[in-house]
Amino acid sequence: MKGSRLVSIAIILTLCGGLLFFITSCSGPGAGKKAEIIPRDVLFGNPEKVSPKISPDGTRLAYIAPVDNVLNVWVKTIGQQDDKAVTKDINRGIRRYFWAEDNKHIMYLQDAGGDENWRLYGVNLETGETQDLTPFEKVQVQIIDRNKHFPDELLIAMNKEDERVHDVYHLQLTTGELKLAAKNPGQFIGWVTDADFKVRGAMASNMEGGFDLLVRDTEDSEWKTTISWDSENSLNSGPVAFTLDGKFLIIMDSRNSNAGRLERFEIASGNSEVIIEDPQYDVSNVMIHPDTYEVQAVAFTKARDEWTVLDESIKPDFAAIAKLDRGDFFIYNRDNADDTWLVGFSADNGPIAYYAFDRNTKKGEFLFHHRPELNKYSLVTMEPVSFQSRDGLTIHGYITYPPVKEKKNLPLVLNVHGGPWYRDAWGYNPEAQWLANRGYVCLQVNFRGSTGYGKDFVNAGDKEWGGKMHDDLVDAVNWAVAQGIADPQKVAIYGGSYGGYAALVGAAFTPDLFCCAVDLVGPSNLLSFINSVPPYWSNYLKMMYKRIGNPETEADFLTSRSPLFKVDDIKIPILIAQGANDPRVKQAESEQIVAAMREKGIDHDYLLFPDEGHGFAKPENNLAFYAAAEEFLAKHLGGVYEEADSSVKEKLEAVRPVKLAMEGKGNP
Repeated sequence: MKGSRLVSIAIILTLCGGLLFFITSCSGPGAGKKAEIIPRDVLFGNPEKVSPKISPDGTRLAYIAPVDNVLNVWVKTIGQQDDKAVTKDINRGIRRYFWAEDNKHIMYLQDAGGDENWRLYGVNLETGETQDLTPFEKVQVQIIDRNKHFPDELLIAMNKEDERVHDVYHLQLTTGELKLAAKNPGQFIGWVTDADFKVRGAMASNMEGGFDLLVRDTEDSEWKTTISWDSENSLNSGPVAFTLDGKFLIIMDSRNSNAGRLERFEIASGNSEVIIEDPQYDVSNVMIHPDTYEVQAVAFTKARDEWTVLDESIKPDFAAIAKLDRGDFFIYNRDNADDTWLVGFSADNGPIAYYAFDRNTKKGEFLFHHRPELNKYSLVTMEPVSFQSRDGLTIHGYITYPPVKEKKNLPLVLNVHGGPWYRDAWGYNPEAQWLANRGYVCLQVNFRGSTGYGKDFVNAGDKEWGGKMHDDLVDAVNWAVAQGIADPQKVAIYGGSYGGYAALVGAAFTPDLFCCAVDLVGPSNLLSFINSVPPYWSNYLKMMYKRIGNPETEADFLTSRSPLFKVDDIKIPILIAQGANDPRVKQAESEQIVAAMREKGIDHDYLLFPDEGHGFAKPENNLAFYAAAEEFLAKHLGGVYEEADSSVKEKLEAVRPVKLAMEGKGNP
């Protein structure tokens, strides 16, 4: 089913760090709310309910909620109170699921211990039986498409024949039969289907570190390159969808502009017509009609999300939805009749609110908040900010203040996003609320290399890991100090994935600026990081060489940008957390620098979670990490923290390794 979707290479390539949150939002503070410590469990434990999805026939609602503290999929009949858990996961919990178009199956993806080798499972709602539809070891499943006109079918991709590339398979739900639908010739990284459920488009890596868009007339035709995006345009461009007649593609394209604009591309002639554009901001979301395949609305994420409605018939719907609640809304699910839309509202100072919107009556029915307990506490607002970098770029970000009267000379945590080809945005952010509640200013910065601000800005981050990208973070801290906001003696740097790398860079490259650092699953050695990426990232290596550096030809440069080789300069304490099964940033990235710090006698704490990957899924691991992090920050910044209970202390004791695999080998 077509809905709001944008096939973005930037999203495909994100090394996005951080923990596995459910983020969206609504409902804010009012009189009588508590101004006390918000419990970690309220912020980072399992949500009460989240991710509602309506069945294709519009009669049932599915959502995710815990069963014995493990997230599972529940289903209820609309208008009745017959809610029932239909999945039976007892380990990591389910986070990615959808309705099959036959209305009979709930489909979900699950990996083992965070290894990202996703398997596809189907639950028959009539029999209650769960079937592993892709029972293959060390194989990753990707969902390519589903279509209401082919209700018993799915298109999925797997790297079953070659661990480096994904082929497309046609899956019959009733029989479980798999049939090859599109063979990957070796360089394809993504696929696009048409209205007839045929694989007719593909994205391929090219020699320039960019991507080519290939199209074929039929499934038996040869692939033909229709558009080539070089490295300069690759993170702001990509296919969105075929039109209904299959003669055009809706694409995001920055070749003739700075920002990625939405265009209608004629395949036969190669001509494009601009649908909508903004001079500074890339298109961030596209809403497409599920039957006509026409563009209905387009969003640009500026300081906040801004939608432009192009389809006159849905303007009354958007106007009515905007009145349902506060915050920015997103239409993410609709039934096949297009009568009911599920809407989520994200506000900065309250939980996510979900509504079922009836397009016939123009009324919305409130479904639930994802964390209703948040309504008992006073949350704070998130404010957009901007400043000039030392070389003249305008850098945007967000600041969240603690609930104090005087916003001056406060301890500050620079919270660096992952990616780095990603961006922070306005809305409910549990880490921002957590840090503010503990007494810190939370500063989030969309440094150069962040996406959404046009190609000049994202390309300004090329080969600037630990360079000008870090300068932007330093300039952000200096701006906050100059404004009188931050106490220069109490500034911490914190982040996951690329943000974890940035935290290590802050400790090693600018040790006098920060008083402590927190690194979650961040690379410490760019040479070993690039050389150890998963096999199915092989087609992204040319892009990584262009944007980070080539270990074969630029080893000295990458060494100079790696915190591991500047351990001698570290003066501040560091908390490092790692998932043992992380396929993106391997365990060795943490253990190398921990071993070097141990040898040098540098103050550090190391947490190794044996059952996690690139970010933490299990609530007990999430809560243990945040308990350690907030006690660590309180020690060095002077804020408050919630005392850990016995179960959290026991977990932390278990994940602090006595010996490291690298111990005794020194600094490589």
